[in-house]
Amino acid sequence: MRLVSIIAVTSVIALLAGCASYQKPEAEESVLTGARHDENVADAARPSPAPPPPPASRVAATGKIMREQVRLGYHVSPVMVATDPGRERYDGKEVSPVHLTRAEPVSTFSVDVDTGAYANTRRFLTQGRMPPRDAVRSEELINYFRYDYPMPDSRKAPFSITTDVAVTPWNPKTRLMRIGLRGYDLARESRPPANLIFLMDVSGSMRSADKLPLVKTALAGLAGELGRKDRVSIVVYAGAAGLVLEPTNDERKIRGALERLQAGGSTAGAAGLKLAYNIARDNFIEGGVNRILIATDGDFNVGLSDTDSLIEMIEHERDNGITLTTLGFGSGNYNEAMMEQIADHGNGNYAYIDSALEARKVLGEQMQSTLFTIAQDVKIQVEFNPAQVSQYRLLGYENRALREEDFDNDRVDAGDIGAGHQVTAIYEIVPAGNKGWIGPRRYDDPLPKAGVGKASELAHVKLRYKLPNRKTSSLIERTVPTSLVHRSTSPTGDFAFAAAVAAFGQRLRGDEMLNGFTYDEIAGLARGQTDFWRQEFVRLVGVAGSLEEG
Repeated sequence: MRLVSIIAVTSVIALLAGCASYQKPEAEESVLTGARHDENVADAARPSPAPPPPPASRVAATGKIMREQVRLGYHVSPVMVATDPGRERYDGKEVSPVHLTRAEPVSTFSVDVDTGAYANTRRFLTQGRMPPRDAVRSEELINYFRYDYPMPDSRKAPFSITTDVAVTPWNPKTRLMRIGLRGYDLARESRPPANLIFLMDVSGSMRSADKLPLVKTALAGLAGELGRKDRVSIVVYAGAAGLVLEPTNDERKIRGALERLQAGGSTAGAAGLKLAYNIARDNFIEGGVNRILIATDGDFNVGLSDTDSLIEMIEHERDNGITLTTLGFGSGNYNEAMMEQIADHGNGNYAYIDSALEARKVLGEQMQSTLFTIAQDVKIQVEFNPAQVSQYRLLGYENRALREEDFDNDRVDAGDIGAGHQVTAIYEIVPAGNKGWIGPRRYDDPLPKAGVGKASELAHVKLRYKLPNRKTSSLIERTVPTSLVHRSTSPTGDFAFAAAVAAFGQRLRGDEMLNGFTYDEIAGLARGQTDFWRQEFVRLVGVAGSLEEG
């Protein structure tokens, strides 16, 4: 369990205030139209002021990629381009340090399948801005993309495990060791029924074109993916909370309710979240998916409350089978620190929606992995052989780090994997005998006999997970052979692209151990892609390079 940061504490301190009991509002039409649910939403129908035009230099830096995204269906508006991100809140961590294998041979972390940091980084670059370092999490950039991992042989273990090693593109003295997981796919007819509650922020801060209108597009797309046994409810909050759509799987009713929503008023997020949980409990499906999807810019700004109570409520509902996914929208006042962290506590996932294409990707093409969990509390533990690896560092996952003793403790919460999900982790390692980042120590102990005796083993990888609704975990173990280092070459194909994304994330974060690896070199490592999302990545690398030079 990760501690909530000071930034997240200040951002959600108001979230539990004025929690509403579960009752349908007396005047439902006022919630649907945003006209007058209470005194705080009287201005709901007023148009937003026109944003100032973006600087010419910014448009020049990003014009090409923006025109391409408009052609392909992206939402790119003057609002997006001109918004000042100064009030946005992030909770970035320092780049993880180097570990000496003799002193710390074991690395333990929780898996992460969030992708929000990549989409948010893309938003900044599309606006002609470099993203704040605190907004970039390398693992979320890496895991935004799919890789060529094999399907599991059977459902006895919910995912396959792939390990490979290549020469590090930015340091020939080191190697990259990649660990890849791939969950099994779930056929549409095999999906369990879903009880979904759309919790929508319709406060005044959601007026701009890249917020509520995009929320409607995103959730309307998800409505089109529902099965006969699925049910959707819609709860909104703006000054007060209300139920605007009773549970249904009628796509026409869902789209109609979404279309009538308008933004206005202050943000009574507490009441909305409490009401959503009440509805989820009242319509709970045993053996099914029971999940709240909260769509907001994260700007909870009304009332006072105890943040510990917020986390306690989310975790309590999680332990009773109701999970929480967060979908972030917009810019300027975006509170990513809160969005990412409450999704973690709610055993859901966090995504940032910056376009209609991204909405379709997250809630359409990837719906089964977004909603249908196949493995819970997934932890990875890697023990390096000090006779073969002298130093190592994990690229990303800083806010997913666990203590060594947490690995075998089934009461410690960790990340979940959905159907079809992939997880990639990349270590940079120093083979024994090569020059590392840390010089030799005068009083080092001799190498342990156990490591010397297992010279054929580079590392030992363990994965612990729980099947859904199970209290005890299962263990999978794999040995990474030393021979992978001996025959390693520069990464190619799929591995080369993963290395390029990792380098991009680390460069944006100011990683000083990239040895000056340039954006041009990153783009060169990733070129030759045929997939649209990968091609877009190469273009974004070029935009970042242009912005840094300018």
